[in-house]
Amino acid sequence: MDSLSQIVLGGAVAAAIAPAAHRRAALLAGAALGTLPDLDSLPIALFSDNPVTLMTVHRSFSHSLFVLSLVGWLVWWLFKRFGQGRVASAPARWFWAIQLALVTHPLLDAFTVYGTQLWWPLSPPPTMWSSVFIIDPLYTVWLLVACVAAWFLRERAAARRALAAGLVLSSAYLGWSLVAKAMVDREAERTLAAMGLGDAPYFSVPMPFNTLLWRVVAMTPSGYVEAERSVLVDEGPLRFRGYPSNVQALREAADVPAVQRLSWFNHGFMRAQVRQGRLVLSDLRMGVEPDYNFRFQVAEWRDGRWQAMAPVQEPWSIPVRGGDGLGRLLAAMWHRTWHPSPIPVRARLDDAHAPPAPQAGGDHAQ
Repeated sequence: MDSLSQIVLGGAVAAAIAPAAHRRAALLAGAALGTLPDLDSLPIALFSDNPVTLMTVHRSFSHSLFVLSLVGWLVWWLFKRFGQGRVASAPARWFWAIQLALVTHPLLDAFTVYGTQLWWPLSPPPTMWSSVFIIDPLYTVWLLVACVAAWFLRERAAARRALAAGLVLSSAYLGWSLVAKAMVDREAERTLAAMGLGDAPYFSVPMPFNTLLWRVVAMTPSGYVEAERSVLVDEGPLRFRGYPSNVQALREAADVPAVQRLSWFNHGFMRAQVRQGRLVLSDLRMGVEPDYNFRFQVAEWRDGRWQAMAPVQEPWSIPVRGGDGLGRLLAAMWHRTWHPSPIPVRARLDDAHAPPAPQAGGDHAQ
């Protein structure tokens, strides 16, 4: 999640647990601890300029529940052993305040689609519950209000009630996001099964800043299909649209280290293209057709086969720019949330969209 969400989550958790007399200190300490894991980008950048490494090592060791539990214990022990202040006077409460301010960071990140390596140094694919967008004001606002109220109310009982309310409401919003995702997934699975793609890998993710309008992507033998789903107005099967991917080139380059790393990191949700003799992989999880945030040149065709190259990250492809563009995007999303439509949100921005996929029986959907 974004830094503000992590700051107010860490502050709210720590301040709710620490003694009332320590509330302001706990808000500041929790805010600092809550943002600490995301500072991993700094040391990673010192040791590597490989863009695939920078992407896939972020949210690894710094977001490990094992590592953060040890870091939390070490921070607590140092303040308890050598400090003469708040931690030493209430060690049990501060132990849990520090621990939870740290470990709630990766747990919140796991609700996004990016991928969080909760169990590092073990190496299962990164966790991506993908039920909230990386920035969601309806999650953050409750915690922000709670932290501001607690700062001014200080030791009063109302401060603890405000913190409890903020944590309950923000957690309830996460719970709702999982319910909404389950609703979308249920219909997506029915539609894919009717298309003969019942075993196809797929994911669903909310569109920016909300949990009402969702995007679903499923992989097919020749590429992938994409659909949108409003949990408020859409009924019946999803309207999937098909898009090609150079699956043959991706298969032939399967031994290239960058291809292997990205396939593990994004669970295989990639578009493969060949441009000027180079294999370009786009992460389908972040962005919307045809604009994807993470695109890497990972291999080049030499001597009759794909060979590894120093990965190159292509510039971000974004559908809108500036305040006016963002306003048009939000307006298109708002309209789609409340009105069923076969036209994707992205197409509304430039009045161009891909043709519908073939009916069930082919690789794609209706």
